[in-house]
Amino acid sequence: MHVDKMAEAMRATVAALLHGIDRYNPENLATLERYVELQCRENTYDLEANLAVLKLYQFNPTYYQTAVTAQILMKALTNLPHSDFTLCKCLVDQVHQEEEMITRVTFLADLLETCQFKLFWKEISLTPEVIEGVSGFEDSVRKFICHVVSITYQRIDKQTLLELLGDIEDHQLKQWMNKYGWRDEGDGYVFLANQEENVKTKNIVEKIDFESVAGIMAASIQR
Repeated sequence: MHVDKMAEAMRATVAALLHGIDRYNPENLATLERYVELQCRENTYDLEANLAVLKLYQFNPTYYQTAVTAQILMKALTNLPHSDFTLCKCLVDQVHQEEEMITRVTFLADLLETCQFKLFWKEISLTPEVIEGVSGFEDSVRKFICHVVSITYQRIDKQTLLELLGDIEDHQLKQWMNKYGWRDEGDGYVFLANQEENVKTKNIVEKIDFESVAGIMAASIQR
């Protein structure tokens, strides 16, 4: 079966499980865990299914799998700036949050959420095993970084941008620039966007009818 069709079939199977009476049946964990592995391998994502796995671990602590939980948290990071990581982490017991594999992922999340991108890439280079098996993870993070850079800068030093994106090559940077419509200005800087053009003015009109102020006016007259 073609990979895409296999992933789609698995998604349909899981969707049926999640919407049925067996949503929190621990016997379904094996299927759901395989689905998490499929998401990592094929670079797909299903937050609802992953939350169901973590909920099942809560209800059935003897079934808990650290590796699967770490995979779920890593997949949640690929969907920044959405709050998926926080949602998933809240379902992980505090004791398990202190496990080494989980604390590594949490540390990476902290670096990304506080925009310490250079330190993030350094940590990845020191512990590359953390992202092994999570297909597309680095590019998903780069997409988030591009989002942050776009809303922060009008112009940015080209070398700085290369470093923020993980010391990528020039030809890779050109691909990201094309994707986001950025322009190389030829003076060592990249033009991202005119932030003033992105600020939308909004006229606020307040409608106050006579009845709404009549009481206030009467009270002031009485004073």
